[in-house]
Amino acid sequence: MAAARKGKRWIEEWDPEDEAFWEAKGERIARRNLWFSVLSEHIGFSVWSLWSVMVLFMGPEYGIDPAGKFFLVAMPTVVGGILRVPYTFAVARFGGRNWTVLSAALLLVPTVFAAFVMTPGTSYTTFMVAAALTGVGGGNFASSMTNINSFYPLRKKGWALGLNAGGGNIGVPVIQLLGLLVIGTAGAAHPRIVLGVYIPLVVVAAVCAALFMDNLAPVTNDTGAAREAARDPHTWIMALLYVGTFGSFIGYSFAFGLVLQNQFAQTPLQAASLTFIGPLLGSLIRPVGGKLADRFGGARITLGNYAAMGVATGIVIVASVQKSLPVFLVGFIALFVLTGLGNGSTYKMIPAIFQAKAVSRGLTGEAAAAYGRRLSGAAMGLIGAVGALGGLGINLAFRQAFMTAGSGTPAFVSFLVFYALCLAVTWAVYLRRTAPEPDVRAEEVPRPAYAEV
Repeated sequence: MAAARKGKRWIEEWDPEDEAFWEAKGERIARRNLWFSVLSEHIGFSVWSLWSVMVLFMGPEYGIDPAGKFFLVAMPTVVGGILRVPYTFAVARFGGRNWTVLSAALLLVPTVFAAFVMTPGTSYTTFMVAAALTGVGGGNFASSMTNINSFYPLRKKGWALGLNAGGGNIGVPVIQLLGLLVIGTAGAAHPRIVLGVYIPLVVVAAVCAALFMDNLAPVTNDTGAAREAARDPHTWIMALLYVGTFGSFIGYSFAFGLVLQNQFAQTPLQAASLTFIGPLLGSLIRPVGGKLADRFGGARITLGNYAAMGVATGIVIVASVQKSLPVFLVGFIALFVLTGLGNGSTYKMIPAIFQAKAVSRGLTGEAAAAYGRRLSGAAMGLIGAVGALGGLGINLAFRQAFMTAGSGTPAFVSFLVFYALCLAVTWAVYLRRTAPEPDVRAEEVPRPAYAEV
């Protein structure tokens, strides 16, 4: 491995916390890797959300009922969530640049397979396999975020991780817009046009990663860090909060079109014309969530965000009961915006929490920074995996609600209860003061209930 970690695509020394190093060359290199990481992750998210678009093309001739379609769009979230764990560790094992090339190339498998099977008469089992294969796009998020986390100093992680994730998230509305364009022009009988656009884009992403990205030799897998992160209560607390933000974002993104079709009798074209709006706004706002967290503290932004998500969900419930499509759209799109904002603030909290734990253990300077990077990198894989599985819960809740009540209202009520739980946890763990402490941002000092001091 030592020999394999040498060459022009490997960077032997990397210390972003050193301001002189950062200004001299670190920032330029990090920014270049960030942009091409965004490109690869963007295509990955588009492929991951492919079936949220494909189901809009599946008319009565496909013989799949609404419950079956909800389960179909839930399948990629399961596989994507599971893959996020090994994808996290693949960056250190193979190098960030090398793994980005390989993971981007793997996106050809689900896109080419879908091009062969997307036709009436194909068995439901085959469609389930096709949907499961798109889970590799969800895995890309974990490796991309872990890689970019290593490139940036703590003071800039909120913005960098928010931009990386937001650029990836926007792959969801982009493919939905493409689906709208195809349905509006060629008609709902031509889903392969969407795949014909994305297959060459996958190749472009892989080639760009090979030509312009770098591997960081100092980044190595640390099974001890993984075990330590898994034992730390903060990892699982943040996983719960990330279920509420990212799990909601990806679950709503996959289900929005089906909800519109089944609750408000929208045609495929009508549903497609509305489906992309929420994911687009939620993706664009994610870097803002990270930026606000950099300035005011991730816990404060997350707390306020969950309160607002509760209000937006209440609006959706009222609109659902009254069957008011305009009010429903206002509330649902507001939910998308807030999930994006919360995605940025929660992910900012992760490195800050583990950096604070390092300080509480008496570490300073580079030792504290190294400890924070080590633990936060390991924790991000677990947190990202659990968060993605929240999308499964969203779609299964909708499936059950429409099967039993013929409406999404019961599902939204359950989401409201969950958001209230997340708000309470955020306040109790990261903002409630049980003893006099310095006047610092909330996540900079771990709360006594969980800090091992």
